[in-house]
Amino acid sequence: MVLTAVRGALGFLTRLPVRSGETEWESFRRTPVAFPLAGYVIGGLVALPFVLPLPILTAAATYLVALYLVTGVTHADGLADIGDAAVVHGDAERRLSVLKDSQTGVGGVLALGVTLVVLGLGVLGLAGTGGGRAGLTAAVTIAVAAEVGAKAGMATLVCLGEPAHEGLGSALVGETDASALFGVAVACLPALALGLFTGGIGVVAAVACGPVVALALRSWGQTRLGGVSGDLIGATNELARAAALHVGVVVWTLF
Repeated sequence: MVLTAVRGALGFLTRLPVRSGETEWESFRRTPVAFPLAGYVIGGLVALPFVLPLPILTAAATYLVALYLVTGVTHADGLADIGDAAVVHGDAERRLSVLKDSQTGVGGVLALGVTLVVLGLGVLGLAGTGGGRAGLTAAVTIAVAAEVGAKAGMATLVCLGEPAHEGLGSALVGETDASALFGVAVACLPALALGLFTGGIGVVAAVACGPVVALALRSWGQTRLGGVSGDLIGATNELARAAALHVGVVVWTLF
């Protein structure tokens, strides 16, 4: 069942050519542990540029290209929609109407643009963690941890949130409860263990960023949207990844 759910997760979260139909989707939306498990696959693929003998700037650029080739732009679109809703004056109903508007406003452009800049600088810092085996290990493990943590953040919203409105978010949110987070935490253990084994406490910090960002956005969503929407889940993924890369590099560098 978990493998079926992971196929569903990869079909929903990525552009990878995996077999994913109604059975896989139904399994995925009821199995939050599939989020971080899919994160290992995504993180491993997008971390490949750090393994290749590329200049720092080229490795960073290749990571960004690989990231959006693998994941698509669905979550980035969610972030843009949340950016538009965040700058709207009015009640939750007004903000929800903005979320459903296909046009992107200044708030969306700003949210997406700033996040991409932050992400790019984080990747640049990751690619420049230093030469040698230690630097390579840090770059790869933090990249994987950032993706696993971001997906754990999405799972956190799914388990703890309440649907803001009918839509994609309501198909995921509310299907499970807080007890499912135990499985999500267990799924994150390999990433945490890898970080501790390689001496990279920054990996642990990168994984932790996802749930922290998710809890902050859940609080905002409850107040401003009346719950969790699909756009908020996508925004959590994008913001958590960008934060995790910076936090992971800073902690790894300092400690």
